[in-house]
Amino acid sequence: MAKKRPQTKAKRPQLTDGQIPVVGAREPCPCGSGRRYKACHGRAAAQAVTELVRRPFEGLPGECDWVALRELVPAATVELTLKDGLPEGVPSVTLATVLPMAWPALRRDDGSVLLGLQNDTSSGDISRDLADTLQRALTADPGTPVQARRAPADGPRLQDLLAPEGPFEPVVHDGFEFWVPDPENATPDVTASLERANAAAIPTVKLTGVDSAYWCETPEKNHLRWVMPHPEEQLLDALARLHAAGQSSLGEGTRLVGSFRAHGLTVPVWDLPSGVGAEDVEKPAAEFAERLATALAADAPLTADERRARGGLTNRQVTLS
Repeated sequence: MAKKRPQTKAKRPQLTDGQIPVVGAREPCPCGSGRRYKACHGRAAAQAVTELVRRPFEGLPGECDWVALRELVPAATVELTLKDGLPEGVPSVTLATVLPMAWPALRRDDGSVLLGLQNDTSSGDISRDLADTLQRALTADPGTPVQARRAPADGPRLQDLLAPEGPFEPVVHDGFEFWVPDPENATPDVTASLERANAAAIPTVKLTGVDSAYWCETPEKNHLRWVMPHPEEQLLDALARLHAAGQSSLGEGTRLVGSFRAHGLTVPVWDLPSGVGAEDVEKPAAEFAERLATALAADAPLTADERRARGGLTNRQVTLS
């Protein structure tokens, strides 16, 4: 019998990771490994999409205010400055805490863009998701909302699209009337969404004397929530020093009750009596900022009382994201 000739397979061209296209999870991986995409190069792509970015707004102007508007403030807007300027036909780009019908973004009839901040995102990097939504909004037809989708794992982030030195100056609103520049022509769905949003909004005021501190009014008591940029461990030590020394309040009847942890930053929270308004805590907050700066500079080990105070603050810390 004649010997069978050994079969030879043509060699596949070797692809680098950056050249391998995205295919369906159960399809053969384009790299030629013989494995399904999800078990080969798709694994790294999935991890890039889902891996949590601890501080998604780091490096942006106003990082602390980005966190506040994402987690704490009901109704606010900020004019954004794009790194490469506004495209033709887009007169402005505005960040908004929430948009009607929970739209991720909206291209208005006049071509301006509203970008929603408080929407759910499909990846672990809010900055990448928002950048993808913004890019699609800039080219959307006027008068149309932008729908949600999963951002490409290699897509740009907000840090790539926004001017690094651009101002970030939030304007806090009493309600969501900024949604509808022409209320008489708003659709019934938008009008109903506006009414629901206004009914649920908590009155909120941004303090003017310190950065990223927001007063809010609730039925039983008022609060001050202050997003701070300092490293968490250093900040908790400083707050513990002040708390143990009886210097952590913002005046009579006020009390530091704990903190939130949100997007890599710490947000101390004070309870305020119902009669204490935003203007009443402007001066106490500025004075507290001076005491905090001194406490942050201290490097002596915590005393027993300060350690107990720190433990109490840590036990009352809540992670928002």
